[in-house]
Amino acid sequence: MGTEVEQELERAAGEKLRRIRIFGREFVLPQSRLVRVIIGFVLVFLGFLGFLPILGFWMIPLGLLVLSYEFAAIRRWRRRFVVQWGRRNGRRNP
Repeated sequence: MGTEVEQELERAAGEKLRRIRIFGREFVLPQSRLVRVIIGFVLVFLGFLGFLPILGFWMIPLGLLVLSYEFAAIRRWRRRFVVQWGRRNGRRNP
């Protein structure tokens, strides 16, 4: 039922919803490009404060993942990482 609602939103908005898939779960990003960029930069910035309680270094890769949907340079880094990871895991599991 949730996918029907998302499909209807896509048709109404005239564009596809941007989704992030992490460990098999999908998260829908906001439609506004400015909001996505702000979320990405805030996650990266707060990730550098990972030595503090609650904040963590895990926020840096998450922020870069969000930003990769907006900036080609970060998207290339992400794609290279995915390809290298797949090659490495492919050699281990024939």
